[in-house]
Amino acid sequence: MPAAHKLLLEEALQDSPQTRSLLSVFEEDAGTLTDYTNQLLQSMQRVFGAQNEMGLATEQLSKQLLEYEKQNFALGKGDEEVISTLQHFAKVVDELNALHTELATQMAERMVFPMVQFREKDLTEISTLKEIFGIASDEHEAAMVKYSRLPKKKENEKVKAEVVSEVAYARRKQHQASMQYYCALNALQYRKRVAMLEPMLGYMHAQMNFFRKGMDLVSKKMDSFLASVSNMTQSIQAQLDTEAESMRLSQRELLSVEDTVYMPDRDRDPVNRTLIQKAGYLNIRNKTGLVTTAWDRLYFFTQGGNLMCQPRGAVAGGMVLDLDNSSVMAVECEDRRYCFQITSPTGKTSLILQAESKKEYEEWICTLNNISRQIYLTDNPEAVAIRLNQTAIQAVTPITSFEKKHEGSPNPERAKPGSARPSSDASQQQPKAPEPEDLIAPGTPIQFDIMLPASEFLDQNRAGGRRTNPFGETEEECSADGESDDSLLQQVFVVRFLGSMAVRSGHRPEVIYEAMRQVLAARAIHNIFRTTESHLMVTSSSLRLIDPQTQVTRISFQLQDVTQFAAHQENGRLVGFVVEGRDWGEEQGEPTYSAFVFESNTEGEKICYTISLGKEITEAKKDPEALAQLMKSMPLTTDGKFLLLESEGGNAENGSMPEDLESEA
Repeated sequence: MPAAHKLLLEEALQDSPQTRSLLSVFEEDAGTLTDYTNQLLQSMQRVFGAQNEMGLATEQLSKQLLEYEKQNFALGKGDEEVISTLQHFAKVVDELNALHTELATQMAERMVFPMVQFREKDLTEISTLKEIFGIASDEHEAAMVKYSRLPKKKENEKVKAEVVSEVAYARRKQHQASMQYYCALNALQYRKRVAMLEPMLGYMHAQMNFFRKGMDLVSKKMDSFLASVSNMTQSIQAQLDTEAESMRLSQRELLSVEDTVYMPDRDRDPVNRTLIQKAGYLNIRNKTGLVTTAWDRLYFFTQGGNLMCQPRGAVAGGMVLDLDNSSVMAVECEDRRYCFQITSPTGKTSLILQAESKKEYEEWICTLNNISRQIYLTDNPEAVAIRLNQTAIQAVTPITSFEKKHEGSPNPERAKPGSARPSSDASQQQPKAPEPEDLIAPGTPIQFDIMLPASEFLDQNRAGGRRTNPFGETEEECSADGESDDSLLQQVFVVRFLGSMAVRSGHRPEVIYEAMRQVLAARAIHNIFRTTESHLMVTSSSLRLIDPQTQVTRISFQLQDVTQFAAHQENGRLVGFVVEGRDWGEEQGEPTYSAFVFESNTEGEKICYTISLGKEITEAKKDPEALAQLMKSMPLTTDGKFLLLESEGGNAENGSMPEDLESEA
């Protein structure tokens, strides 16, 4: 006999939508079996009661036995051996439809009674356990809703303990009810086979005992068949006994766990920060009106680069948000604990979710961040996630060799680093890889927000806090002839400031890569996910960081002070540059260098190209002929402007270039 389908008791505690969906299939199968059992029992009762209509009754019974093959069971059609056996029984019953029915007593004991017992005991038990399971599930949902509304105030610790105990009691009650329900449904898959075969076996024995003399020829043909059916039922009963014992032991083992398993926020396992897949229940905040919100507890899981949601009763989940390049950060929301927000790259879509425990809260944030970095697309995503986590930990420890950081680096030509002071013999000799200590002093603090130095703050106060429009023009600048040369190059990029730090060297691209590594690692270690969006304006004389809301220049650098710039070797949207300065109050003092790291919406190579072009224009301004030659080498757009970079969408030939870098002569 083939193995019967069964529900896994280990999944009863999690109560996932997949388990609920499988449970609905078993319930549908039990409903179909109930309907068929009632029909079959009616046929048997007709055989028992209709002594004068034995022929019609046995004919109906034969038809009902053949109907078993046509039943649309949710778990698949009946077993082939059972079907073939019932078909053989139907044939025999059809041959015996002419015999009288003085076997009322034997048929009542051997045919009708087992089927009635199966219906009243087994099928009624399934219905009762279903109601108990539904009540336990409703109580657990009510307890979880009450627990989710707990505030974070310390004076409510007593209330919190009571609610936690209530959740644990409800969860344990649901766990017990679900396992009893699952065991009954699993046992039903075996009992229905016995219930279908045993009554017919008793019926045939009664017929043979009563008509022994008249059934000599028939009995010789039926002995071996009935023996095989008897052995089949005994085999199924043995399988049922074995499975029942196994389920009993599994149930005892699963119920022997500590009470902390049923209590939320009692996780003892450490947080796994290298996950690339995650699934579980979360509370999601939904707007119900202009100012009102509601929280719903749904089952979320990740699939590839998408966040999926599957309500209870649904066959499959639906996509909620594309996680590629999205941002995840912790938020404070309505006095609820463990809340975090997921924001799409465009900023137009955001979700606020609440985890059940601190461990789940941290693992969800780390998992979504790993997916946002598109780790799942690599050949070995688990190894990459572990390496990134180790990189974050190593950010606060010294590294013995800078070469170790570049072992897995791709082609460095993608970053296209630029320098204000190129060396003529740089391509002839390969310099020795510098140590990280030679590039950045150990323990150098990292600044995660733009803070204006005192001198620049005073200068802006004297200027009256001038506003700058998106094209870098102010009223004073538009009227000043000395700054009219900036019209040769004015390009704005949307960037997010990640951090800055002092560096020791200003003429090596490695210092930018090392600064990027330390800034990103520090953000990962300290769970700093919030960034400030700004507009980076590149002109032929300066770099300006402009507030997109107020149009006030946050910080400005002269282009001649930018000594090095480069894009990240792996993540093309990361870009950084090094700015040279002087010690305070000493115009002839030793130069100091600071590295600034940004994340852009476009490729960092475009920003580096624009900065490089600005430096070329600055040098060409010294020679009018060189400037004219540089302008002639630039292609023109359809409206007479100089095209500096090709469009990302490749529409330069069609004249549709909304994101091109353009300039006017």
